[in-house]
Amino acid sequence: MPKSSSARQLLKKARQRFTQKQIAHILDVVPKTIGRWESGEIETPIMIIPALRHHLNLDLRRNDDSSDFTFIDLFAGIGGMRLGFESQGGRCVYTSEWNRYSQLTYQANFRSEHDIAGDITKVDASTIPDHDVLLAGFPCQPFSIAGVSKKNSLGRAHGFACEAQGTLFFDVARILKEKRPKAFMLENVKNLVGHDKGRTFEVIRKTLQNELGYTISWKIIDGQYFVPQHRERIIIVGFKHPTSFSWNDLQLPSVGRKLEVILHPEDGSEAAEPPYTQIHRGKVDPKYTLSNKLWNYLQEYSRKHKAKGNGFGFGLFTAEGIARTLSARYYKDGSEILIKQRAANPRRLTPRECSRLMGFDSKASQFVIPVSDTQAYKQFGNAVIVPVIREVARIMKPAILSLKSIEQHRLSVKKSETTEATVA
Repeated sequence: MPKSSSARQLLKKARQRFTQKQIAHILDVVPKTIGRWESGEIETPIMIIPALRHHLNLDLRRNDDSSDFTFIDLFAGIGGMRLGFESQGGRCVYTSEWNRYSQLTYQANFRSEHDIAGDITKVDASTIPDHDVLLAGFPCQPFSIAGVSKKNSLGRAHGFACEAQGTLFFDVARILKEKRPKAFMLENVKNLVGHDKGRTFEVIRKTLQNELGYTISWKIIDGQYFVPQHRERIIIVGFKHPTSFSWNDLQLPSVGRKLEVILHPEDGSEAAEPPYTQIHRGKVDPKYTLSNKLWNYLQEYSRKHKAKGNGFGFGLFTAEGIARTLSARYYKDGSEILIKQRAANPRRLTPRECSRLMGFDSKASQFVIPVSDTQAYKQFGNAVIVPVIREVARIMKPAILSLKSIEQHRLSVKKSETTEATVA
């Protein structure tokens, strides 16, 4: 069957579950276009196949209302935390993300029963649904080494003094105080611990532990145990009551995965994915190769700073390497992770390779990237490493279920006592 026919058949199947408007939203087209595909007025494009298959699979999973626990996804980005906790039986009941491009990517990959809330600072905490676990990757730029350095050079405030992003932690605290979930998980940059000589983290610790009464612990985890990328992030977990949770249960794979597992093979063994790779043998599109001007600039920039004793410079890797940390600025020149090429200048990673590098793609499904390269690079650079979150969710789950069971028992006893008192 021609691929265009396969696309039309898949569209027909999707229309049994979704409206034209919903499919148009998933594929980022106008509803009229869906109608023209259905009528055969224009050929149904084959590039819609991965997105529709993904959403049909999601819909089948969502139709099963069984879930082990519920969670909310704050500062959700493109849903990395959600993927990790859904894999452990969690169900998302509320999402907040202010960036409209991230919202597009999130909506393309998750068919939720709820809309995405925007600016969390304007949300009344009492309107947020009850939930078992709060997840939040509150903005890290005010605390990151690079972010602090840049703000200092510009004479701008950082940390909690950064009014635009630094104080968003207190919105997390505000919601925890109002909703009292059984547990939470927060993620941020490693530098959060040492920022402002440790005073920033001490405020966070005291707020969560002393003011809100949660039992908390934290650990810095390097993503290179799960993907070929050196990326250290702090994970803070908290429980409303003491539990048996222990970081000793964390299972870190042996470091050994190399960039070859995320790079396009370019040998015809991988299906072409325009605009990232070309039809001929799945070769990476030439647009990702650095121009002579940019490559010469990066080399000169590196030489200049090395002469001054600075560590600034590009990162050049082969398929056998482990990458530096992918950042949200990757869209500018790609300098932190450049891939060597034969008889050509180095190239950037494609957005698909970035998706793999962050653990968003799996054998079961391919993450949908509905935005421009620039937006995709920003989104993956700001994201969490999905398998790291999945592992943290795995070791948190027994404690979550234990607290959930205790709370249900207490409610049952209270209800029984109330009934007895009424009868008496």
